[in-house]
Amino acid sequence: MNNDENKLLSDSAENDSTSNYTNSSVDSNPILECKNLFKNFSNAEALKGIDLTIKRGRIVGLLGPNGSGKSTLIKLANGLLTPSSGEILIAGNKPGIETKKIVSYLPERTYLNDWMKVSDIINFFKDFYDNFNPKRAYEMLQKLNINPDDKLKTMSKGTKEKVQLILVMSRDADLYLLDEPIAGVDPAARDYILNTIITTMKMLLLLYLPTLSQILKEY
Repeated sequence: MNNDENKLLSDSAENDSTSNYTNSSVDSNPILECKNLFKNFSNAEALKGIDLTIKRGRIVGLLGPNGSGKSTLIKLANGLLTPSSGEILIAGNKPGIETKKIVSYLPERTYLNDWMKVSDIINFFKDFYDNFNPKRAYEMLQKLNINPDDKLKTMSKGTKEKVQLILVMSRDADLYLLDEPIAGVDPAARDYILNTIITTMKMLLLLYLPTLSQILKEY
């Protein structure tokens, strides 16, 4: 990903119809900022000189072919990777312990333990995150017909991904980082999940949707 591709991100951030989420009382500092950001893996250059400023209250899609650096950027923002050079800031701070308190992250792979019940995981998230809303989680489970007493090992891959997305969206975070949030979701549940993503977003939702162009045609 280079600055030509970065222009697409900046343009989408400015043109996105998210003004309804803007609140004058909210911190006016950018929620995410990249300054001449580079990330290299051995001989491969994943990110090349990215300059990007995203204000709060935006929904931004990262578009590009496989290997263009979309997931790399999300992992950098979540503190799972460190820049080769340049800088990435979350609400003015480098990714770390403090930013993890305000960032809710959905990775591209399921990380939950199969032996746990959904209700056990909700209790774990409630204890671990001060901004986790268990009531919202149970409401979303009910809407998607997922039994909170079921263990993950009894669920399909798609249902596990729904559970993981529910946990992420049940936090009252400042920044949501979603890597392929509906990749394994069936069409019947997709509309509800997309609506939930939008309506529960308080500040910013940074998401990568591989099927975004098709979704935009339908909405």
